[in-house]
Amino acid sequence: MSDTREHDPDSSELSPEQRLDPPNTRLINAGIATINDMETLRACVAYENTHQSRTQILRRLKWKAEELREDAE
Repeated sequence: MSDTREHDPDSSELSPEQRLDPPNTRLINAGIATINDMETLRACVAYENTHQSRTQILRRLKWKAEELREDAE
């Protein structure tokens, strides 16, 4: 069977908090890596800006945004 959806529905069910507040950086990296759309990415950026404003995490989110834009072209 072919799946015509653009992204994995399981990964889109994660909240920004679940993606960005796990106990270790490997899980944070995985949470960012599974972002497949700009809406989810924007929600994660907003969450990070509101709650922690970690420069390193915001930088990773910026890189992910650039990757999503390149994939859209």
